[in-house]
Amino acid sequence: MTANELKTLIESSLPNTTALVESPDNVHFEATIISESFNGVISKVKQQQMVYALINDYIASGELHAIAMKTYTPEKWQATQTS
Repeated sequence: MTANELKTLIESSLPNTTALVESPDNVHFEATIISESFNGVISKVKQQQMVYALINDYIASGELHAIAMKTYTPEKWQATQTS
């Protein structure tokens, strides 16, 4: 899996989402995920579980070995960009 493929998977599976994905080796990934789907989901763990539900099969197959992710609602993301 490439960073672009993971980005496409996340963005196409979660409505109104932007995923910023990087990978040095196409096995280990870092993702920043900004999604309106996280609105009302206060727990970061719950937000991450929403993403893991999309990628668990790739983790199980070994195609995706590790992912470090940060999740934001659009409002929280905007606040990080202006501070």
